[in-house]
This record gives sequence, C-alpha cells and structure tokens, in this order.
Amino acid sequence: MRFFYLVFITMIVFSQQMLSASTLQLSISSSPARINPLLATDSASAEVAGYIFNGLFKFDKNGAIIGDLAESFSFENNTTLLVTLRKGVVWHDGKPFSADDVVYTYELLHSPKLVTPYKDDFKYVKSVEKIDDYHLRINYTQPYFKALSIWMMGILPSHLWSQVEDPMTTPLNKLPVGTGPYKLTKPFKVNERIVLEGNRDYFIHPPYIEKVNLHYIGDPSTQFITLKAKELDIGGLDPLQVERQLDEGFRSYYRLIEQPSHSYTYLGFNLRKKIFQEKRVREAIAYAINRKEIIDLLFFSHGTICHGPFMPGSGAYPKDLKPRRYDPEKSKALLRESGYNKDNPLRFEVVTNTGNDTRIYAAQIIQHQLRKVGIEMKIRTMEWQAFLNTVVMPHNFEAVLMGWSLSLIPDAYSIWHSDGDRKGGFNFIGYHNPEVDRLIVTSEKIIDPEKFALNYQKLFKMIVDDYPYIFLYIPNSITAVNRKIEGIEPSIIGIEHNQIDWVKK
Repeated sequence: MRFFYLVFITMIVFSQQMLSASTLQLSISSSPARINPLLATDSASAEVAGYIFNGLFKFDKNGAIIGDLAESFSFENNTTLLVTLRKGVVWHDGKPFSADDVVYTYELLHSPKLVTPYKDDFKYVKSVEKIDDYHLRINYTQPYFKALSIWMMGILPSHLWSQVEDPMTTPLNKLPVGTGPYKLTKPFKVNERIVLEGNRDYFIHPPYIEKVNLHYIGDPSTQFITLKAKELDIGGLDPLQVERQLDEGFRSYYRLIEQPSHSYTYLGFNLRKKIFQEKRVREAIAYAINRKEIIDLLFFSHGTICHGPFMPGSGAYPKDLKPRRYDPEKSKALLRESGYNKDNPLRFEVVTNTGNDTRIYAAQIIQHQLRKVGIEMKIRTMEWQAFLNTVVMPHNFEAVLMGWSLSLIPDAYSIWHSDGDRKGGFNFIGYHNPEVDRLIVTSEKIIDPEKFALNYQKLFKMIVDDYPYIFLYIPNSITAVNRKIEGIEPSIIGIEHNQIDWVKK
C-alpha cells in the first residue's frame, strides 16, 4: 500500500512539473482596455493583442519585413501592391481565414462607428480589392514608404465582426478571436490574471509552451519582489537592481539579457525664443554636456549615448556617423563668441515631468555640468498632464527634458516637418528647415527600403547638425529570463519574435 501511495504522490509531483514546464509566467504593468488591434492604444492591450492576432506582415529578427498572414507579395507598380495569402489558416473558432477578412478589417477601420488613431496610417490607401479568396490588390493614391508596415496591424474575423452593432463596446473586445499562436478561452477581467492557451491549429506550428499567464502587477517594486521569489519566468530590471540587489541565487536561476531600449531622452529647445535662435548657443550647450557621465551616474553604465533621432542598427542610422565629443573648452569659446561671459552668463529654464526620477536626476546632472562652463540652468518639474497641457503643447517653455520612442521604420514627419509646428503638434520646439521638409516629403513616396534608408540617413545628419535637440542617452533594457527557457534569440526587435519556438525545460 505504501508503494502505491509513493507512486501516486510521485505522479502528482511529475504532473505539476509538466504543467509548470508548459506554462510561461509573465507580468503586465497595467490592465488592457480592449484587446482589439484596431483599438489597442495602450501598451497592455497591444501586448495581449500581439499574442492573439496576426497582420499581413511582420518584422523578422533582423528587422526586415516578411510575410505573416501573407505568403508572398510584390509591387505591380509604385502604387499597387499584390498580396498572396497563406492557405490553411483558421481563426480560433475553426473558421477559415480569407481575403474577405482583410477587406472587412480595412473597411471597419474607416467606419464612423470606430474611433481609432490608426486610421491616419492608411491615409494613402485608395482601395483594398479581393481578387479571390487568397489574393488581394491594394491600391495607393501615391507611392508610400509605409505601404507594407501599416499592414502589420492585426486582422479581424469578418464572419464575427460583420454582426457587431457597436465596435467600441462589443464583447469581442473582451473575448477576441484571432489567428495568433495563443487564444483567450474566457473574457478577461480588469486587474486580474489573463490566461492565454496555445493555439493547436497555429499555421506555423503550435507554440511549444502551451500556456501563458499574464499577471497584473502595477508596481515595479512588486514586480521585482515577485521576480526574486521566482514566481515569474521573465521580468524587467533596472540598473540599480542589477548592480546592487541581485544575489547568487537570482543569477543562477535567471539569465540576464541586455539590449539598447527603443527610446531616447533629449533636451529640446524652444526655437521661437530669441535666446536659442542662434545655433552657436545651442552648440555650446551640447559641447558642455558629458553624456557618458550621465549614463555612468544614472544607469551604472547600462546605456548608450544617443547621437540622433533614429534607431541605432536600423537602416536610417548613418554608418559613417562622426559623433560629437564632450568639449567644455569649445563650449566656453562658443559662448564668448555669442557675447556670454562671467558678467553676462547664459541663463535658461528647463521643465520636465514628475513621476520619472531618472529624468529629474538627469536634469540635475546637466545643471551641474553646465555650471562648469558658466551656464545657469534652472529646473522646474510638473505633473505629467499639467506639463503637457500648460507647458509643452502651448509652447510655454525655454527648454524641456523629454523622451521619444524609436522604431525600425521611422516617420520623421510629425516631429521634424514644419507642419508639426502647430497647436497640439509634436514639433512643439518650432523646428523649421526647408531642406529637411523637402527630404521628408520626398521620402514618403519611396517604396524601395534601401533608397528610403539613404534619405533618412541624410535627414539624421541634417537634424543633428542643426542642434534643435541635445540627444542625450538610450537606456538599456535589462531582462531576467528563467534559465529553464531555451530557444531565446535576442535581436534588434527584442526577444519575443520567436516565442512559439521557446521550450521550458
């Protein structure tokens, strides 16, 4: 009897281990609003939607655009894209995927019933035509550099959504049906764990890890505690935690993966102000800022200097870039040439937001560095919404300390084109350069990735040479990964690109 009891217990333990091995424990920092790729404007909704839906295209691990639901594609001419869809793809409810779903998704995107910012991405799409169940013709009003990338947006099932009265409130936003590697089996609830089940009919292959648990953990310190308790398989770390708060047990359980993040921080000047209209003054400030020192102090060296507006490693990043060096003596000389000295120092105020201690500390370090060359910089901090609504958007500032995200295919129009210098526009510093404007508009009509990249490399250098911003730093993204997980291949697009191939031992 004792023998059978031990065997029974052993079987229970083994089955629990198997369950654990087939389940990925992750966290999300906020609860999704709607799991719908057409409406997912917050990071949590977009993250969960990424497991459930596919677009026509996606990035491969090297950042090149390849087919996803599209098996192949070609340009008939500069304004006509032909797409062949994969056969044998089925929705989570077993219905077949076809060209009807793509046409319907495009039409829904333009429905007055749907309120979404993603509609603007399709401004140059003239029509989406179904040739047959597996072939599409997409017509554009002009050649468009985003002709492929806009179709990375997830596609919706027409057989379900065509029955929906209100796309903003439908239950399908809580219990979505997609073609992706994972699916929901019950509607998600706000601030509760989301359980994703592996899609056994996924068109590439079923994910090797059969289940993903997404735990809602809103506080970063709580996430770190949960990670240290080994209750998460993957979690983000900050440099202080890496350098001072990890023991041998943590490092033996987790592998650390470190890569440049997809964001940068900058000091931006209000170019409408007389004080900053002289390029030499902006250049003097740039030479006075030791960006490496900022990275060493703030991030324990876990970061890289930002040299310009586009992502390092992408096609838009110049390969022959000659970075500006730290040179306080040159800064002093430029200041003297501009009429500033000990008796008449350059003075300005920088405004940044609360809720981001790193950015505030960066402002304090810059303040100290500028003081060494005789520049007096005052710091003011404000709550984020008040900062946006009363300082940034109305242009009530001399300088701001802020950040932007970085993407593999950048779109310079909203930030760097003169048209963005308007109320509510993203060119809130008031940057105007006719040659930059011309190159941005010209680039919009280029569908050849290499030609587009060359134009954006020129843009990069022109913008940097004007000193509208002081590009400061790109912090590193540091991820702890359970060593039991095999198959992870870090790349320029992160670590999740091949998640269906991961195995948890």
